[in-house]
Amino acid sequence: MSKSDQFTQAVRSWVDVSTHRSMRGWSHHAKATGLSMPQFSIMMQLYYRGACGLSEISERFEITNAAASQHVDNLVQAGLIERTEDPHDRRAKHIQLSTKGKSMIEKGINERYRWVDQLAENLSEKERERTAEALKVLTEAARKLDQK
Repeated sequence: MSKSDQFTQAVRSWVDVSTHRSMRGWSHHAKATGLSMPQFSIMMQLYYRGACGLSEISERFEITNAAASQHVDNLVQAGLIERTEDPHDRRAKHIQLSTKGKSMIEKGINERYRWVDQLAENLSEKERERTAEALKVLTEAARKLDQK
């Protein structure tokens, strides 16, 4: 196996393991909150991308406006998101996380990454340093791909 193939296989293995652990953490947290994965995903979008309109939600999740509206209504009733008037178009509504919703997502983020802390505890200082340097290189390369 060539060094390029070894690299690719090593990265793919890491992506598989880390994605599985990450998604398992999100799934457990979403289930504990009583939210569906689509509802939880909408909240994640609002957390990372900020306020948006209903049409943006339906486009990003490839669902109808009616389905997006139903998810949003349920989240508003639960006090997890808020609707406000768009200052540029009073007919349109902006959707954003409430304080309660933001707190819930941040708790989920902490749960999601708890396994990384456990992983770090199983590595020596030297292994943590080497891994951190390698991951910085990969992260920067990935960011460059996103800019293309």
